[in-house]
Amino acid sequence: MDFEVSRKSRDYLGRLGAFMDEHVYPNEERYYLQPAGNRWDDPPFLRDLQHKARAAGLWNLFLPDSQHGAGLTNLDYAPLCELMGRVPWSAEVFNCAAPDTGNMETLERYGTAAQKREWLEPLLAGTIRSAFAMTEPRVASSDATNIESSIVRDGDSYLINGRKWWTSGAGSARCRLFIFMGKTDPTAPRHRQQSMILVPRDAAGISILRHLPVFGFDDAPHGHMEIDFKDVRVPCANLLLGEGRGFEIAQGRLGPGRIHHAMRLIGLDERALERMCRRVKSRVAFGRPIAEQSVTLERVAESRIRIDQARLLVYRAAWLMDTVGNKAARAQIAAIKIASADTACQVADWAIQAHGAAGLCEDFHLARAYAHARAIRLADGPDEVHRNQIGRLELEKYP
Repeated sequence: MDFEVSRKSRDYLGRLGAFMDEHVYPNEERYYLQPAGNRWDDPPFLRDLQHKARAAGLWNLFLPDSQHGAGLTNLDYAPLCELMGRVPWSAEVFNCAAPDTGNMETLERYGTAAQKREWLEPLLAGTIRSAFAMTEPRVASSDATNIESSIVRDGDSYLINGRKWWTSGAGSARCRLFIFMGKTDPTAPRHRQQSMILVPRDAAGISILRHLPVFGFDDAPHGHMEIDFKDVRVPCANLLLGEGRGFEIAQGRLGPGRIHHAMRLIGLDERALERMCRRVKSRVAFGRPIAEQSVTLERVAESRIRIDQARLLVYRAAWLMDTVGNKAARAQIAAIKIASADTACQVADWAIQAHGAAGLCEDFHLARAYAHARAIRLADGPDEVHRNQIGRLELEKYP
């Protein structure tokens, strides 16, 4: 197994690193200190950074096996995605942010030519954003077959009804599209009841009820919203792939999304460890630097071990996705989804502890890092679901 990235990936990594140094890190604090106003508008400087990134050829770096991507494999993309993960909002600068990446992959793999013209092209251009409406408040949505929302045929259109929440990205003022999952036939076999359909944000009958903060962070201008869909009518041509194909699309969409989360979390880990190391070397307690305390040395060492382990798991999963396909790599994708978020939670927690009370505020961005890492243990399926899947796949090896 050769996890070495290509020369092309290494070239992109050098250029991306230089761009981050020149344009992203200097604006890191500025992003969170926008003047009072509409929290759901992008910071004014963000569009300027996007234009610079696109001019530099650092745009749409994901999308393997597609003419619209940068021609990078999943393995090639891993170190780039990790680098973006060092600053939570930086992926949007390069048009590589969730949930747009997953939605673009969905449209690329499953959309019709007309659907791609209407929605994929502006998403690839970064002129609009999108959201994925799957999770529901009244059911355990970790089991997608529980989805209660309905998509009912009515002549040459579908009527959509249902309540969704944790619809990430729906807060953005540039969000123009929901990919909505609901049931078209509750009487069909369990995994053929669901469908996915493209719903314009401005369609009549859509009400955003509230935004849902994560440990107090509203994540504006991205946001996570609870939304009511009431008799929303969209053309039949907006259905993705066909009736009863929603579960299939979800499985295809969530695999790449999970590994992208894992890749970005490695970057979050590295940044937290860096901050921890700088802090403990600069602070003195009980007559000697905190860095000399044995408990500190143990936590720094354990952080390094866990981060390197998680990175190798990410690279192996990405390599398997490239060589044997997403379905064959599902156990490895599930494993890294668990391991990366668990590692990020622990490293961020140790970094907070090393900063004392300063780690609880946003002076060092560690509270936000922990909140994000903890949320990823639930996003795209909770740890328990992935562990069950890994366990079943492991037992199948022993007939």
